[in-house]
Amino acid sequence: MTIIESDSTTEQSSSAKLYMPRGQLQQLLDTLHQLGYEVVGPRIDQEAIVYDRLESVQELPIGWSDQQSPGHYRLTPRQDQAMFGYVVGPHSWKKFLFPPLTDLMVSRRTEEGWSMQASEPDQRRYALLGVRACELAAIAIQDRVFMSAGYTDPIYAQRRTAVFIVAVNCTQAAPTCFCTSMNTGPHCTSGFDLALTELTDGFVVEVGSEGGQSVVSKLTLQPANPTDLSEAQARQQQAADQITKHLSTEELHDRLLERLEHPQWDDVAQRCLGCANCTLVCPTCFCHSVDDVTDLTKHQVTRQRRWDSCFNFDFSHVSGGPVRDQIRSRYRQWLTHKLVSWIDQFGTSGCVGCGRCITWCPVGIDLTQEVAAICGEQDQ
Repeated sequence: MTIIESDSTTEQSSSAKLYMPRGQLQQLLDTLHQLGYEVVGPRIDQEAIVYDRLESVQELPIGWSDQQSPGHYRLTPRQDQAMFGYVVGPHSWKKFLFPPLTDLMVSRRTEEGWSMQASEPDQRRYALLGVRACELAAIAIQDRVFMSAGYTDPIYAQRRTAVFIVAVNCTQAAPTCFCTSMNTGPHCTSGFDLALTELTDGFVVEVGSEGGQSVVSKLTLQPANPTDLSEAQARQQQAADQITKHLSTEELHDRLLERLEHPQWDDVAQRCLGCANCTLVCPTCFCHSVDDVTDLTKHQVTRQRRWDSCFNFDFSHVSGGPVRDQIRSRYRQWLTHKLVSWIDQFGTSGCVGCGRCITWCPVGIDLTQEVAAICGEQDQ
């Protein structure tokens, strides 16, 4: 398992890259299973590419890609049999490290009174297959949120330290991608145990940790030849060349704070539904609520942590009512926290440029266009 700092841009491994024939990907999955990992990766469900448990490479979205634009997502067939020939879907790896619903504590009524105990931790060890560069950056950001010195979340830390990451370099981009603006992709540089670049008949494999080296040693792979390396580099460059969306980050922190009363906030509030889709698909958002849930016998109470959103009306509720009772203020809170106060809190932006919030917004609100309008620029 590899953990990185979000501001790291250093290659983790200087070892020679390896070549893995396409047919050996199943052997990689089998090896991870044998080591006690539950492998999760991309598969098709309900006409979208999501992340779920994998037993076989045949469950991968082989021969499928995704077509994305603001408020639009569709699966489309490819002309080849690529296993990772898509961008990103509605799921993020956050769901395996910071689950949507987690039991924190259970209280039970006994003859002697109430007894309380912490919930049993989930002992599953996940191997994440298909993690993209922007998603590696998102995981690193959540590491800072949940594992910073003095403020470690034990549930997140237990899951995070047990995870094995098999990253996949992007070979294509969507019109909604802007990872190059955030310096988070599309090439995986750190934070992985293994990184794959898909070629026609196999993969170029880069080792990023001792754990990754231990796994590839069981696969008896050969060094990648110059032709394979050249093709891998060309495919990665193709993804970078396809990225057209841009978010100007120069002095963005101060420029947004200086425009908290800009009329564009009213304009976007007229379009925003307050549905919270953007925060649910975001790989870094971490807002949550804690509830005590009583069973029907009233003899057991479970304290649960669940995902919440700053777009929800009651999220800012205090005595007397919610602090942010209008969509205008809730959208402004989300955008300025993501791009401004996140930096003040954690030393990094909360956005990795994955474009999910653009694709999965029902009305197609584009974060980059809103920032450009507020800061007096034109979207590029």
